[in-house]
Amino acid sequence: MGYSSEKQGRARFERIPTKIYSNSSLASIAVAKEISELIRERQQDGKHVVLGLATGSTPIKVYKELIRLHKEEGLSFSNVYSFNLDEYYPMQPDSLQSYVRFMEEQLFNHIDIPKSNYFIPSGTLPQDEIAAFCVEYEQKIENLGGIDFQLLGIGGNGHIGFNEPGSLQNSRTRLITLDQVTRAAAAGEFQGIQNVPRKAVTVGVSTIMKAKRIVLMGWGEGKSKIVATAVEGPITDQVPASYLQLHSNTTYVIDESCSSELTKIKTPWAVDSVVWDNAMTKKAVCHLALTLDKSILKLTNKDYNDNGMGDLLSKYGHAHDLNIDVFNQLQHTITGWPGGKPNADDSTRPERAQPSKKRVIIFSPHPDDDIISMGGTFQRLHDQGHDVHVGYQTSGNIAVADDEAIRFAEFVVSFNSKFGFDNADASKIYSDIISFVKTKKTSQIDTSALRQIKGMMRVGEAKATCRFVGIPEQNAHFMNLPFYETGAVQKNPPTDKDIQITMDLIKEIKPHQIFAAGDLADPHGTHKVCLDVVFEALKRLKADPANADWIGDCWLWLYRGAWAEWDIHEIEMAVPMSPEQILIKRFGVWKHQSQKDGVVFQGQDAREFWQRAEERNSGTAQLYNQLGLADYAAMEAFVRWHY
Repeated sequence: MGYSSEKQGRARFERIPTKIYSNSSLASIAVAKEISELIRERQQDGKHVVLGLATGSTPIKVYKELIRLHKEEGLSFSNVYSFNLDEYYPMQPDSLQSYVRFMEEQLFNHIDIPKSNYFIPSGTLPQDEIAAFCVEYEQKIENLGGIDFQLLGIGGNGHIGFNEPGSLQNSRTRLITLDQVTRAAAAGEFQGIQNVPRKAVTVGVSTIMKAKRIVLMGWGEGKSKIVATAVEGPITDQVPASYLQLHSNTTYVIDESCSSELTKIKTPWAVDSVVWDNAMTKKAVCHLALTLDKSILKLTNKDYNDNGMGDLLSKYGHAHDLNIDVFNQLQHTITGWPGGKPNADDSTRPERAQPSKKRVIIFSPHPDDDIISMGGTFQRLHDQGHDVHVGYQTSGNIAVADDEAIRFAEFVVSFNSKFGFDNADASKIYSDIISFVKTKKTSQIDTSALRQIKGMMRVGEAKATCRFVGIPEQNAHFMNLPFYETGAVQKNPPTDKDIQITMDLIKEIKPHQIFAAGDLADPHGTHKVCLDVVFEALKRLKADPANADWIGDCWLWLYRGAWAEWDIHEIEMAVPMSPEQILIKRFGVWKHQSQKDGVVFQGQDAREFWQRAEERNSGTAQLYNQLGLADYAAMEAFVRWHY
């Protein structure tokens, strides 16, 4: 089965066929189509089909499309057998994190596959019975003729299934100890890494490699480096996904964000001829300077010719002219006036000089993203006299630890008692929370009262940040977008209600500037949903003639979160920060006390968010300096989005 890739060069560096789609939805539809065609083909021949299935966020859209094909286009799964890759150990099948529960909720309960036809490794057996279970699991697969189509995701450390680094090519289904990186990635689902199981049962590498067809999917920037390593690097047990280079019928299916580290995307001029437009030129010159560890103005004709850029050099005639052009473009991105400099020539500045006092909305997906991601710019916009508003898009309530919420509730009870206020209701809420937490299963959805307390804590922290920056309390808008309020890591899809709330705030303020989180590396996806909501809100507002008097003057700037930074060639506005401003930003981040010292969604990086942000900001400044520009202590970077 073929895929129509949007970006295919004649020369390839990939050792595994890799297909790139503009987004994960289109990619998932294509994968589901291949699966459905295989099922129908076997049905016509009166044969069964054996699928190897994966869990996690990556295949969810594939399963949704298969459900749609079943309900709307009559796709039957009556001839399908399926074997899942893995399961945590120990794990009860009704637990929220169980892959049995996941598969039933995401697929099996919505299609006509017989219950006797799907198999998932057991997380409940005594450990001394697991080896025999694994042998039996392998035998069932072999008795049915082997796996016809194996669906895979890829872990941040390159694991497939739960075959962690060090797994051998001949490994079979077995109990395995989970890597620390894998456990850290799952910490959010389990309300902290301490609750993540240390072991899992997984189908082995050799079993996966016996499948007749394998499709590995990867979405987002967060997987881009490991995908590039697995596809272009050597075969090694330290990256188990690299074993797929030895399989004769494997395809990696990824989205554009995930493709960013592939050679044909990162340095396309090294693969094939390219159109040397301004964006490609800037990207190539920055990459060459950083690779050679030279400032841009020191690059020579020989540097360009020796590194496959002779055709770019011929367009300019001499390295000096090319260097000056790109250097000036980078220089013009740097500004200490993110809202525009009044009474100044703005022809080479990233923002307009007029109006000199702008209305600004900073959209913050969680109650701390504003200060973590653009705290220095936030402060400067206020200090320079702009009317700054913050739209806190979600409550962020699931990111508060239970013991922090208990401490907060305990304070309320003690406060009421101390000052003689009616304490009955508060005491009842407090005792109910204590009772719930004592019997709470790992990652069980919190009660409404507990979620409200956690949400109140984050509101209070956000208000404290706004006071610290200096904006009035009425300029902090707590939107509480409904898509987020599931009480679980898995969120609902955004609806018109989310979009309308966003439109209402934008229409109320009529901003000249909007700042929104363009952080597509966010491992939990909330930033992406919040960004999509902002995009759709602006699209609808722009289409309404009633907004014509102001919407055309509203510029949208995108910042990144704690996970990654814009590539240097992408940056269109860089706001420098002094050492003193770095400290001020740090103190602002510290207002979010519930997100310090063992935050629930720490991810694979053990540092606190303020530490990550400072390193990222200083790293951006160092890149500018390395390219030959001024040596600042730190920089916050933005890209303008044209909607």
